[in-house]
Amino acid sequence: MRNLILTIALVLTSVFSFSQEEEKGITITVTIDNVKNDTGKVLMSLHSSETFMKGLGVLDAETEIKDGKVTITFENVQPGEYAIMAMHDENDNKRMDFRENGMPLESYGTSNNVMAFGPPQYDDAKFTVEDKDLELEIRF
Repeated sequence: MRNLILTIALVLTSVFSFSQEEEKGITITVTIDNVKNDTGKVLMSLHSSETFMKGLGVLDAETEIKDGKVTITFENVQPGEYAIMAMHDENDNKRMDFRENGMPLESYGTSNNVMAFGPPQYDDAKFTVEDKDLELEIRF
């Protein structure tokens, strides 16, 4: 009986340890080194095509700014296609502020650093997450 219980415990431990390894995803580290000042925070969102420009991302983060530089890490990202949007929330109101003509008042950027007139496009900012950790740089 004791051997049976020990065997069952060993099997369950093995099964759980394998399932935890499979759940561990990829780490994406994003650096922005041209924030114009240290006022407010930088907000960043990891988006799928379904969430891009529609609110919260798959993963969202914010950080303090030090000497015009920030680094944010998204952990346990599953393989797939994503885009990152970042903004400097100078007044810390958790949203992008605009001028009367619709132009942004606060700095922003996306993965792949494509800057075009008009709102960011998912196809310009998308990248693929496969089987290794990524380090990305975004410019405001």
